Amino acid sequence: MSSYAWGFRDTSFGVDKDGAITVTGNRYPGLSGETLPELLPWFRKVVGIDFVIEPGSGPVPAPFVPAPRPAPEFLDRMRAVLNPDQIVTDDEVRLRHGHGHTVSEIDAIRGEGLPRVPDYVVFPATEEEVIGIVKEAGPAGVVLMPYGGGTNVTEALRCLPYEDRPIISVDMSRMDAIEWIDPVNRMAKIQAGAPGRLIQEQLAQHGFTMGHEPDSVEFSTLGGWIATNASGMKKNRYGNIEDILLDVTVISALGKLERSQVVPRESIGLDPKLWIIGSEGSLGIITSAVVKLFPVPASREYGSVIFRTFEEGVAFMYDLAQQDSYPASVRLVDNLQFQFGQVLKPVSHGTKRLKSKAQKWLVTGPLGYDPNKMVAVTLVFEGTHEEVDRQERMVYRLAKRHGGMKGGAENGKRGYLLTFGIAYIRDFVLQHHILAESFETSVPWTQAQSLIDRVKKRIYDTHAERGLPGTPFVSCRVTQIYETGCCVYFYMAFYAQGVENAVEEYHHIETAARKEVLEAGGSISHHHGVGKLRLPFVSDIMSPAMERWREQVKCALDPQNVFAAQLPLEAPEHAGALT
Repeated sequence: MSSYAWGFRDTSFGVDKDGAITVTGNRYPGLSGETLPELLPWFRKVVGIDFVIEPGSGPVPAPFVPAPRPAPEFLDRMRAVLNPDQIVTDDEVRLRHGHGHTVSEIDAIRGEGLPRVPDYVVFPATEEEVIGIVKEAGPAGVVLMPYGGGTNVTEALRCLPYEDRPIISVDMSRMDAIEWIDPVNRMAKIQAGAPGRLIQEQLAQHGFTMGHEPDSVEFSTLGGWIATNASGMKKNRYGNIEDILLDVTVISALGKLERSQVVPRESIGLDPKLWIIGSEGSLGIITSAVVKLFPVPASREYGSVIFRTFEEGVAFMYDLAQQDSYPASVRLVDNLQFQFGQVLKPVSHGTKRLKSKAQKWLVTGPLGYDPNKMVAVTLVFEGTHEEVDRQERMVYRLAKRHGGMKGGAENGKRGYLLTFGIAYIRDFVLQHHILAESFETSVPWTQAQSLIDRVKKRIYDTHAERGLPGTPFVSCRVTQIYETGCCVYFYMAFYAQGVENAVEEYHHIETAARKEVLEAGGSISHHHGVGKLRLPFVSDIMSPAMERWREQVKCALDPQNVFAAQLPLEAPEHAGALT
């Protein structure tokens, strides 16, 4: 993986001598190895600035990394628990374990660096080693921060500058095994450090899948999914992580939390497992979990539907959510994101190019779809052949009722797989003075359209009020649906060359957007969690008693605040906490 950007080192976006975007590597079909000549001209038009991007970005210079704080007592205790190669002080390793992928974090590591990073990184390989690390942390006076895939976008890994104790990052990557598979009862025990791509590969060899596929599935881990209460792109069929999880083992400050047996469901009063889901590393270190398994689907089909307006698309999504069975993944993109997907297509040639031009003429000509209003839904059907066939017929019949038209399997597959390239694009444009980020929320159906309209307007208005150049890129998609509501993903970006304190301006806009989300009836987050970035908003959604309850649970279970992943009670105001 890359140390200073998202994803794999062999995949990146660049600019050729003709000013066209190019993509290296071969991991992502339809994107890797391709040239995207329409992307830059289109984006210049959207933001209203004819900016220049120079070919090549060169290597990223190594940022400043503060020296590790001495922790002689802890290191002495660790020599009885870990081998020397399991305790790392290398600057690059420490830096990587001290940040996620927010705009401010990536900007910092490409510039002046971070004021505080973990002082040491330890790599336990067994549960017994994790127990030893946690046992010795309190007496030695250090802080422990669990580390999975490092993919968070909530500043969860940012180290607090005013934390006087040495900070130890506990990297779980050496605990990545599938310990056992029970094919009859369809469950498996998997270690918490296993990344999604490894889980997928190994379970598939035995004919099974977890079905949990977040956008970050290549890099995020099982432990991270549980700790953030994650959701995946195929949750319609397989459920969110809380639906898939049967049991979890955690090493807490009080000791090992585990059950004697795993059963389909139980009622046992106060359940520690439920407290761990979404705890974001504040109560202990997840070492393993027992999860449900599903047979690898016999059939997988992609599809897409185009609608004349976003409102028609939302109405379709609502009616689809009321059906008794619907596709594994169904995602509605607004017009701007639909256009974005079109300009991300590589150059076509010959008959393929002629076919593409003919289809575009048909849709925008005789059929009357306005290219500045039309939207698209991408679909993934999974299951038995009978299930997929039944769902396809139902979906396309329902889409027709809402004025939708089939867009083809190729467009559906491409739209789904492009998800894995978005973060690479974000990192590329950030190198060229374009600040971009995403955030998500969940909202009841009755407030969904209003929330979307209000949040977009708030971003545009705040950008104008701040006197920032050009026009911001503001887009959204509906990514998960429920009978009661949906998840909405927002994407925003603006050109910031010459803007003083550009990252602060970005966070000012993002904070305004987040406030609008809450005022419009949305949640703080649907699946990213709170981290440190969104923690100040918790008081907006919880009564004082709820907040106190959370604090008392934390104090009781971790009285020394060994797991100081979030702001302590006496923390200063967040606005200055991480700068």
